[in-house]
Amino acid sequence: MRESFHDELDRLSAQLKGMCRLAAEAIRRASRALLSADLELAERVIAADAEIDWARADCETHAQTLLALQAPKAHDLRSILAAIYCADRLERMGDLAAHIAGTVRFTHPHHAVPAELETTFAEMGDAAASMADRLAELITRHCPCGFADLADTDQTIDTRHTRILALITSDQWPHCVQTAANLALLARFYERFGDQAVAVANRLGFADTGELPFHTHT
Repeated sequence: MRESFHDELDRLSAQLKGMCRLAAEAIRRASRALLSADLELAERVIAADAEIDWARADCETHAQTLLALQAPKAHDLRSILAAIYCADRLERMGDLAAHIAGTVRFTHPHHAVPAELETTFAEMGDAAASMADRLAELITRHCPCGFADLADTDQTIDTRHTRILALITSDQWPHCVQTAANLALLARFYERFGDQAVAVANRLGFADTGELPFHTHT
C-alpha cells in the first residue's frame, strides 16, 4: 500500500515537471513570436495554453484524490499541498506567455518591440525560459541553492523591466503612446512570469525541508 502511494507521489511530481516544460516552451515560442512579429506562431502559443490549463486540472484532481484517500502526514502532506500550489502558479505562467502572444496578435503586422529594445526583450525571454527549465530540474532533484538560483535570475528580469519602464516614460521616448503602453504590459508579463517561477521554487523548498526560504509576494 505504501509503495503504491509513493508511486502516486512520483506521478504527481512528473505531472508538475511536465507543466514546467510546457511553460518553458510557451514562453520561448511567445518570445520568438514577439521579436519576429510571427502571427502564426503567436496563435499556436495562445491555442496551446489550453493544454497547460488541462494539465493543472489533472494535477489538482490527482493531488486531491491522494489527500482524500491516503491521509498523508508530514513530508508527504507538504508535497501534495505544494503540488496544488505549484500547479496553480505554473498555469499562470502559461497564461502570461499567452498574454505576450496576444500582444503579437494585437499589433500584427507591426512589431510590438522597437529595434532598440529587441535585445532587452530577448534577454528577458531567455531568462524566463531558463527559470521554467530550472524548476523542472528542482522537482525531481532537490537542491538547497535552487531558490537562490531562481531569485538571482528573476533579478535580471526585474532589472530589465525597470530599464524598459524608465525608457518609455522618459522625455526622449521617440515612439507613440500606444507602443509605450504595449511595452509596459509586455515587460510586466515577463516580470510576473519570473515572480511566479520564484514562488514555485519557494514552495518546492518548503515541501522538501518544511521551511520557507523567504516570504514571496505573488
